[in-house]
Amino acid sequence: MTYKLICLALSISAGSVIAAPQKLDLSLEQISVSGLSSGGYMANQFHLAHSDWVTKVGIIAAGPYYCAQGSIKTALEQCVNQVLSPIDLNHLNSVANTYATEEKISPLTNLKKSKVWLFHGANDNKVKQEVSDALYEQYADLAGKENVKYVNDQATSHLFPTLSEGSDCQQSVSPYIGNCQYDAAGEMFGYLFDDFAVRVDTPQGQIVELDQQQLGGESASTLADLAYAYVPKSCAAGESCSLHISFHGCNQNSQSVGTQYAQLSGLNNWADNNRMVVLYPQTKNSTFMPLNPQGCWDWWGYTGAEYATQQGQQIQAVTRMARSLQHYSIQQ
Repeated sequence: MTYKLICLALSISAGSVIAAPQKLDLSLEQISVSGLSSGGYMANQFHLAHSDWVTKVGIIAAGPYYCAQGSIKTALEQCVNQVLSPIDLNHLNSVANTYATEEKISPLTNLKKSKVWLFHGANDNKVKQEVSDALYEQYADLAGKENVKYVNDQATSHLFPTLSEGSDCQQSVSPYIGNCQYDAAGEMFGYLFDDFAVRVDTPQGQIVELDQQQLGGESASTLADLAYAYVPKSCAAGESCSLHISFHGCNQNSQSVGTQYAQLSGLNNWADNNRMVVLYPQTKNSTFMPLNPQGCWDWWGYTGAEYATQQGQQIQAVTRMARSLQHYSIQQ
C-alpha cells in the first residue's frame, strides 16, 4: 500500500485507526546515493556536487562525470552504447576541477573520504563497458583506488540485478529490474557500510508519496508531481535513521513503471534492519521543451548548462527534498 506524506499527517484508507503522526528523525550530516543508467549518471553528479555531504555512492551502468559535456550528440556518440572517439578523462577531470575552483561543486579532495561501488553487467549492450571503465578510472584517480570497488564479472543485462524480483536477467525490458540471483543492493550496501545488518525477506515498512513540487520548489519543474520514500517501521516510530537517495533509470520513472522501481530493487529489504529511509525522486516524461520523452535524469544539459553542478535544477530540487524530510511527519 502506498501512503501520502504531508506536513501533519498521512491520509489513509477509511476505517483505519489513525495514531498521532511521528516526526522523522533523520541524520542528514552524511548521506548515500545510488542510481541506474541515467540515474547512475545523476548519482555521480550529485556525489561530486555535494561530496562534503554525500560520502557513499553506488552506480550501475553509467559513465564518468560530465561525459556528455552538455551535448546530447556527445552523449549518444561517446557515453552509452557506442564510443566513436575516446573519452578524454583529462578534459572531464579538468572541468570538474574548474567547477570546484568556482565553488560550483564541492572540493574534489572530499572524494578521498568517499566509498564508491560501481557495477557493469557483462551482457549490457546499452552502456558499453568502455564507458563504465572510464567512470572507474575517473573515480580511482579522484577518490583513490582503495576507495572504489568495480564489479564487472556478472552476466547481467542493462538493468538493476536482484535475487529474485523482476524479469529475465538477460532481457533489458521494463521495469529494468532483473531476476539475476545477484543482490546488487546487498553487494553495494555491504561494501559501502561497515557492520550492515542482514536483509529482510519482506520489507515491513511503508512506501509514502511526497509532494515533489512542494518540496523541490521552482527547481522541480522537470520532475513529476510525486516522489516516493520507503520508511521502515523503526523510522516511522521516531528512531534516528539515515537517508539513502536512489535515482531510477530512463523509462523507469513512475510514469512508466509505477512504483516498481521503489518496490523491487532490493534496497528496501536492506533498509528495514538498518534504520534507513530511501528516497526515490521521480522525473517526468516530456515531448516538449525541455525534451525528455524517456524520463531520463539530466546528464547532458536539457535543464540548462549548470546541470552537473550545485546550481543544476534537478540537483537543487532533490537536495531540497532530502533536507525537507527532516520537517515531515509520518502516520504509523
